[in-house]
Amino acid sequence: MSMKKNYVVETIRKAQMAQLLAEGKRIDGRGLDQTRELKIETGIIPKANGSARVTLGNTQVIAGVKIATGTPFPDTPDKGLLVVNAEILPLSSPYAEPGPPSEDAIELARVVDRGIRESEMVDLTKLCLVPGKSVVTVFVDCNVMNVDGNLFDATSYAVVSALRTSKMKKYVVKDEKAEATDEWVPVPVERTPVSVTLARIGDKLVVDPATEEEASMDMRITITTDDDGNICASQKGEASTISPDHVIEAADTSIRVGKEIRALIKGATK
Repeated sequence: MSMKKNYVVETIRKAQMAQLLAEGKRIDGRGLDQTRELKIETGIIPKANGSARVTLGNTQVIAGVKIATGTPFPDTPDKGLLVVNAEILPLSSPYAEPGPPSEDAIELARVVDRGIRESEMVDLTKLCLVPGKSVVTVFVDCNVMNVDGNLFDATSYAVVSALRTSKMKKYVVKDEKAEATDEWVPVPVERTPVSVTLARIGDKLVVDPATEEEASMDMRITITTDDDGNICASQKGEASTISPDHVIEAADTSIRVGKEIRALIKGATK
């Protein structure tokens, strides 16, 4: 979700940003590939199976995990379910409104869900209890508490951190019926995906755009990588096109910056 654009202010700010970017600087003093300060807190919702609060600059997102049993999808009878939902709370921004999920919230949930799902972060085959009949379902609900740019990465880091620290009841199957025991086990997390979002302002790509930068960007791309540096998913935003050179630059940057962010997430979720 980007700040609504005032085209007079945008033109002035964009010219100022372009001048700074030509010198390798940004309006808040960061380098082009430098993220804002990242803070991760886990276990903040006692009744959840897992939870995390992520603060990226002034952007803040809370993610909570709820685990239950359900029926698998017909095309994946031997896999559990993982569903990510996101809500941008009205208190988070002057431009957020109450009511049904906005297009921004729907896109946010889908981009985060895709990056985590395609990385195979959670081994869904280990969540199958009775093939075709009963599986473990993992629901992750995200609430955006404050908007200051780059909701994609902040939300993704919150979901990943919450999943890495989640616990679930151990199930036993008797006569094709799954029963929960009193034993708690970790959710079967295999990988730690990290998304990195870049915005193009003028002819420069900047990592982790803040609200003012999002208001002046003409293209946005989010790339998710896994522990081995493999690209798992990507999403381009805004109407403008992107050149092959910028795609390569964005991919290289996401791998390098993703490695640094991954170390922070792992350190905070041991």
